[in-house]
This record gives sequence, structure tokens and C-alpha cells, in this order.
Amino acid sequence: MKIEQIHHVAYRCKDAKETVNWYVDNLNMDFVLAIAEDKVPSTHEPDPYMHVFLDAGQGNVLAFFELPTKPEMGRDENTPIWVQHIAFKVKDRDTLVAFKERLEANGIDVLGVTDHSIFHSIYFFDPNGHRVELACPDPDEDAMIKRLDSVKWDMLEEWSKTKRAPKHADWLHAKELSKA
Repeated sequence: MKIEQIHHVAYRCKDAKETVNWYVDNLNMDFVLAIAEDKVPSTHEPDPYMHVFLDAGQGNVLAFFELPTKPEMGRDENTPIWVQHIAFKVKDRDTLVAFKERLEANGIDVLGVTDHSIFHSIYFFDPNGHRVELACPDPDEDAMIKRLDSVKWDMLEEWSKTKRAPKHADWLHAKELSKA
């Protein structure tokens, strides 16, 4: 018994139509489905909602709920804003840079390109305040992932005991340090 893939990931949105249009216009996602109900099917709670689904490629689906009767959206104030995000893979660095240029041309503030060694990323926020990351693989990604795979359990064990960053993969960001 094993999970096959993520069926969908769902977030709350402020406005379903604005959210769909933003993802279609800025990230070229297709709007694939909308479901609206006056009560929640799982809990039978009376609570009207709009549930929209966007194609994030290769069977991945990003979904949003607009909940007009609930208090205004908030976020966990104890979690730094950079932690909770959704990341999408793009083909290569040229595609990543093209998305960065498109987003900035549409008035969206973009952070990066950030070099994480195994991949490169840009970061920005959607109209709901959700942090979004676009990432492309580094040409040497496969070799680096093999190195990381060989130390993952040791790193996790050390972290669980010390709550300090293990040094097993210091080489990962050494490239950045050598540029400084």
C-alpha cells in the first residue's frame, strides 16, 4: 500500500475569480473545475463556499476555497512568512528567468533568482498573500541529490538530538560562499 500522488493541494483565497485569473494570467495554469455548495459535504456544516481547481501540470492540481461567511483570512503569526509556501517546478533557468520577467512586468515583486545549488528559485506572493516559489533544476542536480541522499538519515538523527544544523551537506551552499 503506497500513496500514488497528490490529488490536490488546497488553500483559502479571498476572491475565487481574482485568484483563478491571477494564476491563469501569471503562471499559465488552466482553470479546470469549480465546485460550489451551501454546506460542507464532509461535515454537513452549513457554510457556502466556492472551490476552484487549477492545473499545475503533470496531474498536479492547485485548489482554492473562497469562504464568504468566515472571518477575513489570516496566517499563523508564529510561523515566519517564508516558511509556508507552494513551489512549482519549471523546465530550466531560461524558463525561470522568463517567468521572473513576466511577473515583474505585471507589477509583482519577485525575490531571486536564488541559487540553492541543487535548484534555483524565485519567490513572490499571490493576491491572497500565499508565498509561491518557482524552481528549476540545476544541471548537476542528480549528482547532488545522490550525495544528499547518502546523508539524509544521519542529518535527521543529528538534528533530532541537537536542533542545530548538521554539517553533512555544507558543500551545498559552498558555491554561494565562494562567490562572496
